[in-house]
Amino acid sequence: MLTSAILFATTAFVILALPAYPAGLSGPWFLRIPLEVPLAGLVLLLLPRKLAKPTAAFITITLLMLLVLKLADLGVQTAFQRPFNLYLDATLVKNGWLFLSTTFGVLRTSLAIALILSACAGAGFLLWRAQTSLINTARPMRRTLTLCFAGASALTAALTVFPPATERIPLGTFHAARDISVGLVRTVQAASDLQAFETELAAPPPSSQDNLFQAIKGKDVVLVFIESYGRSALENPSFRSLTAPRLKDIETTLSGEGIYSASLWSGSPTVAGLSWLAHGTLLSGLWVDNQARYDRLMSSQWTSLNRMFSKAGWQTSAIMPAITMDWPEKNFFGYDQVLTAKDLGYRGKPFNWVTMPDQYTLTAFERLSRMPAHASGKPMMAEIALISSHAPWTPVAHLIDWQAVGDGTVFNQQATSGETPEAVWSDPVQIRDHYIRTIDYSLATLGEYISRFGQDAVFIILGDHQPAEIVTGENASREVPVHVISRDKELITRLEKTGFTAGLLPDSNTASIRMDRLRQVLIEALSGNAATPVN
Repeated sequence: MLTSAILFATTAFVILALPAYPAGLSGPWFLRIPLEVPLAGLVLLLLPRKLAKPTAAFITITLLMLLVLKLADLGVQTAFQRPFNLYLDATLVKNGWLFLSTTFGVLRTSLAIALILSACAGAGFLLWRAQTSLINTARPMRRTLTLCFAGASALTAALTVFPPATERIPLGTFHAARDISVGLVRTVQAASDLQAFETELAAPPPSSQDNLFQAIKGKDVVLVFIESYGRSALENPSFRSLTAPRLKDIETTLSGEGIYSASLWSGSPTVAGLSWLAHGTLLSGLWVDNQARYDRLMSSQWTSLNRMFSKAGWQTSAIMPAITMDWPEKNFFGYDQVLTAKDLGYRGKPFNWVTMPDQYTLTAFERLSRMPAHASGKPMMAEIALISSHAPWTPVAHLIDWQAVGDGTVFNQQATSGETPEAVWSDPVQIRDHYIRTIDYSLATLGEYISRFGQDAVFIILGDHQPAEIVTGENASREVPVHVISRDKELITRLEKTGFTAGLLPDSNTASIRMDRLRQVLIEALSGNAATPVN
């Protein structure tokens, strides 16, 4: 029976004291004693057996729920640098499965999930068996265990109320009560936030001005999101040594061809993933920083930037190589044409999760979208997602002769070369190296595309979000670079007056603007108006 008491106390202690954030795992988390552990043992020994068993079931279920929520917290904190929210994050299960199974294989991912679930089930079994043994303890030992749990409760309570002078945080704490209350507060805040968003959506959408986009009348507008292209890619010293020369080379080449550029920083609503939140934020002009807001936006009548261009006479298109399933959200955005992975005609092999390299995506856009629009006499407004810089960042693609791209089978050797995701992700140095090389590839590809096929188009290029903390390091900003590239010198000058930096390298001291507010700045500049300064 003593063994059962120790087993119950140890298992419950680990579950309750386990930190809900990755950094906490490296600290002395095991020095914080959950007061609920000795109290639970004491209650089980003092209650009549008829009441003790239902109480044991309640304790087991509660502890298992807390364990699952803490594991979810650890996973979401690791991936997205924020806590898990039960109200908002239900879709992460499906998205996480799709990414992991595509990257590491269905079998390995299934085995990993099975191991985690088995561990949780095992913890629940141990808790239940240990508690039932405690409940059935014979009288002599029962009295001894009752005294032990009572003494432990009194000592832990004393440490909770009167911590040692050398300790800033009490050694004894109400872990379960704290974790449950924090979860409830998050849920209430999320519901309140969604109500506030409903109010925003109920307001009349911004009215279309008479001279909407008149300053670029007849010109193509190409909006490009580069996956995981964050501020760290340009300012982290180990990354800047590769990206700064690349951007300078592109800027020099384009300026020699009479093409100008301006750049600044923009605050993304997400980090490390959930790219669609950034797309929704820029295209709606509303702050869409969670899935609930995004889902509500998709069901609204709010006017997207795409629809504004369509009403002004542009042919609109979405080039989405990452989308491999049905995409009902396209109805909100209102594109005239949507090309997902299956529509782009790629016959080559995937680059792990990445369905096709950026060079193929851009050639397919030119062939299937831009040229047909020109043939119809309409300018093109396109949104393109470039995904070669999406995790797991292996293999790293490289440019080939644009005339040799064809149906993409020419990329098969690249797609099957390089290191496996397991090899890359076993070493943080390797992860960072592969990450920045994929960013360099995306920038180089865009630079060549604009030089070869840009013509008089206006290019708006930005990152969707920063990569994960394992790449950026701790406390990185959520900002991403924004570049506007055009032969229209007057457009670039107007942007510089709002706070953009001339060229493709935004100054570290350049003002930043939130991505939802960036939409209006761009609309005003593209319409020929004097835009409000971003700062």
